[in-house]
Amino acid sequence: MIFFTIDKENRREHVYQQIYKKIKAELLEGRLRVNEKLPSKRELAERLQVSVNSVSSAYEQLLAEGYIYTIERSGYYVEALDQFIEQSAESLLMDEDLKETEVDRSGWLSLSHMSSDLSGFPFKEWASCQRAALSTHRKELAEVPGPQGSYRVRETIAKLISRTRGVRCEPEQIVLGSGTQALLQQFVGLQPEGIRAGIENPGYTRVYRMLRQMKIETEAIGLDEKGIDAGEVKKAAPELLFITPSHQFPTGTIMPVSRRIELLNWAARKHGRYIIEDDYDSEFKYGTDNIPALQSLDRNQNVVYMGTFSKTLGPGFRISYMVLPPALLRRYREMYDHWIPGTDAFSLFTLHYFIETGMYERHLKRMNHRYEGKRSRLIEELRKVFGTRIRIRDIPAGLHFLADIQTDVPPSAIQKSAEKEKLELYTLERFRLSEGGREKAGLVSLIIGFAAIEEEDIQEAAVRLERIL
Repeated sequence: MIFFTIDKENRREHVYQQIYKKIKAELLEGRLRVNEKLPSKRELAERLQVSVNSVSSAYEQLLAEGYIYTIERSGYYVEALDQFIEQSAESLLMDEDLKETEVDRSGWLSLSHMSSDLSGFPFKEWASCQRAALSTHRKELAEVPGPQGSYRVRETIAKLISRTRGVRCEPEQIVLGSGTQALLQQFVGLQPEGIRAGIENPGYTRVYRMLRQMKIETEAIGLDEKGIDAGEVKKAAPELLFITPSHQFPTGTIMPVSRRIELLNWAARKHGRYIIEDDYDSEFKYGTDNIPALQSLDRNQNVVYMGTFSKTLGPGFRISYMVLPPALLRRYREMYDHWIPGTDAFSLFTLHYFIETGMYERHLKRMNHRYEGKRSRLIEELRKVFGTRIRIRDIPAGLHFLADIQTDVPPSAIQKSAEKEKLELYTLERFRLSEGGREKAGLVSLIIGFAAIEEEDIQEAAVRLERIL
């Protein structure tokens, strides 16, 4: 039997919502028997002094969710429901270490290599490209894209990277994705079981951890003055080699052509070897022209080129791509024919117009000039503050540089002190993938990013860094 009342003065919930919730509660708490007939809509409406339409809407919602069933010309009945298994209230509470709170970033300064400067982003021009995307591509936006993403966008990117990076490819070879990690996971899925990978050390911790989590035997391979050590590569003999030749992360080394040819020849000597070239911030080069991609030298289709717009547009845009050799492209299409890409088609078509109209390259030119000014000013300020205690690996490329500073403060303490000083900062230790090659006592290596810092804050950032060290 149903016993409840309705608050007609309640402005937050409609009458039918109150009826629905009250009946549902009685059902879930077992106060109504299985197969018990509910009052007719008219009967319940009269009892509650409400409209029949309100009762009808409540019954229809309960019916749609499976709480009740109906028999034609007979009425509504209680469905058979299992009782919930209830755990203790304490076991349902979230542990404190899993909770998140929004961090107050006021007063912080950033020397992070991961951030970019959006203060110079041409939002008006981007918005005009968004309007063009909406007016021209409504049909495509209403459909599920293919596994590789829009052909038109891939065609635009193929022309761009051919012009700016020397990458030789057809639009068909490009796969669009939401980030390098996601694309790399797909690429690894194309490989046979038992493959081994090699990665630069120090290098990308995220990629190293991801490969190991995917049960790929991964060797951390050391560096020399030319980038990844070719001798160690030959000794480790991996099938996959993940490198950043145009601006090694995190040391900044630019791999010379002699080492590039040596690695390409190494890959060509055995079938099934691939070099994954992560060209993460090659658009930024100061004083000289950009250095062509490793892929541009490849004569044997052994290089998988990976690029991103996260550095040029901003990390939040999440647009990346990889260029597959034809042999791997066939395998990709066979394996991922069911795949729905994680990219945002609206952003991709917007990017297409941003590139096609020349806005993208004009934006890059402005940002190169802007970043070069910040970089020079920051180096000057650090040398002024630290004097002979600092050695800056002054490689004019990318959005960060490496600085070795004399200090007795250990890396773990540096991170804690940086938080107190509200300075976002990372040491080289964070990116060491194995125990070898630690810094000498009395010396720390810092990865100094300059994209996010405002010029007027550079002096204060250097002062805070000096207090930390």
